Amino acid sequence: MFQQLLNAAEKISTGARKSAEASRIAYAAANPEYNPTIFKGIPGLRGRYHTELQKLGVSLTETPLEAAGAFGARLVTDLTNDGTRGIYWRYNHPLAWMEEGAKAAIGKEAYKELGPTKTGLIVGAGIALPATAMTGAYNIFNPGEMFRPQGYAQAYAEEGSEDRRKTNQPVPELFERFFLGRTGRPLSYETAKQDIPSLTPERYGDYLHNYYQDHGFMGLIKATPENLQGVPEARVLGYPVTIPSVTTAVGGIAGAALGIRSAPLLKNSFRRGLAGAVTGSVSGAVLGNLANAVLASKATQQNLPTTAQYEMMQ
Repeated sequence: MFQQLLNAAEKISTGARKSAEASRIAYAAANPEYNPTIFKGIPGLRGRYHTELQKLGVSLTETPLEAAGAFGARLVTDLTNDGTRGIYWRYNHPLAWMEEGAKAAIGKEAYKELGPTKTGLIVGAGIALPATAMTGAYNIFNPGEMFRPQGYAQAYAEEGSEDRRKTNQPVPELFERFFLGRTGRPLSYETAKQDIPSLTPERYGDYLHNYYQDHGFMGLIKATPENLQGVPEARVLGYPVTIPSVTTAVGGIAGAALGIRSAPLLKNSFRRGLAGAVTGSVSGAVLGNLANAVLASKATQQNLPTTAQYEMMQ
């Protein structure tokens, strides 16, 4: 029984490796561009990826376990490359801009040589995932509430519910949060303060004014010195961008590029690229959070009364 499980796991792993190779060939041959959406990887659909997969001996009828492994790898490739989601937000989302910046820094030759699966893991898992976590668009420590960010309501809270932190439609909630990139609307002050104990009525009121009434630059970009958590935030087409998210992305991109370029052979640069992306992202996140802490400290000092003002209040 155990040996059968090992054999099945080996076949699934083989299918995943063949899927990565088929994706690499399809990407290298694409003109002008190749989108690794999962819909192009479904057995039976035509396309360069599926053609190459068949050449490598993967078939749903003859090698079902390898086909399952290939489909799983294809799904990972889609998620880490924003293949399907990229059709929706293309160049109208900050994450799409970040991915294009990563492609430019890493280089076209590296993308072609490594293929979408490996570069997707480098950019998606090593850079985009930690960068988006730093935006506050979702809370990775809140899986019980579908990763709802602190201070924001669920989009599908029960009608008339007093506590809009709960949802009765988890699937649409996850779709809006991770596919559409929507954070939800701010909670009422009393409920938001339960999430964020440091929240003050002044900060809450200022943020709501910025959120609902400030149109920013042509309604596309707007910024506030203090969001609900009390740190600077810009919103690009409604999606939050913070200092730590920018420094994380920049650090990850720089680390990935350095890691890949330091490899003796480009085709063997995956591990160095991934390690560089993770190291750069972590360093960028630390730097960004330190910058937020310094700015928050200065804001607190500015709000404190001077000695003369304190004496007048006695």
